[in-house]
Order: sequence, then C-alpha cells, then structure tokens
Amino acid sequence: MSTSVRAEQAIRVVGVHKSFKDLEVLRGVDLAVERGSIVALLGSNGAGKTTLVRIMSTLLRADAGEVTVNGFDVLREAAGVRRSISLTGQFAAVDEILTGRENLIMVARLRRLPRPGEIADELLRRLSLTEAGGRRAGTYSGGMRRRLDIAMSLAGNPPVIFLDEPTTGLDPEGRIEVWDAVQELARGGTTVLLTTQYLNEAEHLADRIAILHEGRIIVDGTLAELTRLLPAATVEYVEKQPTLEEIFLAVVRGTK
Repeated sequence: MSTSVRAEQAIRVVGVHKSFKDLEVLRGVDLAVERGSIVALLGSNGAGKTTLVRIMSTLLRADAGEVTVNGFDVLREAAGVRRSISLTGQFAAVDEILTGRENLIMVARLRRLPRPGEIADELLRRLSLTEAGGRRAGTYSGGMRRRLDIAMSLAGNPPVIFLDEPTTGLDPEGRIEVWDAVQELARGGTTVLLTTQYLNEAEHLADRIAILHEGRIIVDGTLAELTRLLPAATVEYVEKQPTLEEIFLAVVRGTK
C-alpha cells in the first residue's frame, strides 16, 4: 500500500488476532477507516467489537497483526495513539454533582489544557448544551448526559474518537440527540468509529459499515454496496404505516 493511501487512513488494522485462553475472539481482522469519516462496526454480542476497540485504543495487546491510529503504531508508539484518540464507553462517565460546564472544565484541567473555561463553553456550544451548562449533570436526560460525555471526550480536539455502543439504554429521542452530535463531529473533521448493535443506527450515521462475525470482518462497504449483495428487490404496492418510534417522536415533540 502506498504512503499516500496510508496517510488518508485514520485507522488501519491488518491481520489482528486475539485469544483469551482457549477462546479465539479475533481471527485475522482487517479494517481501514478514512479520515473524517464515520464507520460503524456491527456485530452481535460476543463478536469481538469491544475487544477490537480496546486494541485500537492501546488498552489491550493483540496476539498478532498490525494496528495504526492517526499514523502511530499502537505497540511502538502508544503515547502518540493516546494523544490522538478519545474513547467513550457504553455508559456516560460524568460527575452528577458537578454542572455540565464544571465537568468539562475538570477534564480540560486534567489534560492540562490552557483556558479551560473557554474550552468548556465551546464544547457546550458544539454539543448544543449551552443552556444546560449551569445545571447539575445529575438532572440531565439520558441523551443530554451522553452528549456531555462525548463533549468531555473532545477536550483537546482528538482527531479520532471511538464510541462503543453510544446509545445503549437511551430512549428514541435521546438516541437521535446522540446521532446529531456524532454527525456534527464528522462535519468538523473528526474520524468516528462506533460499535453498535442497532442496524438503524448504522444505516443512519455511517459512511461505511463493517460487519464483524466469528472474529472476522465479513463485509465492509457503503450501505449501497451492502444492499447490492442481496437479490434485486421486487416492486409491490404496500401501504406503509408509521413505526412506533415515529409515532413516539411525533407525539413527544408536538407537546413542546
């Protein structure tokens, strides 16, 4: 692969294997993520999604294979990888006693960033939380807490962010709030790799979709490319009824 092609890739995974005792979780994973894109990693429980994310974020060592993130090798240049990434897990890691703004200031200070107050205000604006910034995080809805969690992970403007099942446990409205935040990240040039079990989430957000099954990436492409793997659709007249999610959102938002 040419140097220019590699430079366009924010994440590059080649032939990664990982076992836990006798359980082989990853069996030769290959994955490439272009800079500024959103890639969804799909897979059932136990497919190895979180294991792969932990390897890419230097929290776990692969048994074999090569991984680079933002041009840094995860083994030889782990410090460079850690400076380049942010990892948001399945549960919001916010301090409920502090306000949203205080949470962000705390993270900025921990990362020794200059002007933490200005950073906090900008992140509140970026994640549409300015009006709630002075409220205790414990009063936030699930979607707001998740957006605050993502905002905290963006302190220092990391070029790559890993979102591990970011909408787990959220109601439909909260999930859409997080979707909007993720799309805003990509518009700002951040590379996003998200793991999810929700097919509609991948369909809504991702530029490319990779399916991890039995330790390997079995499909990797755009939604249009994946659609072409199936037989051509037949055209029939079907009266489409609104989904329960559409009804829920229409009713809830109509009362505001």
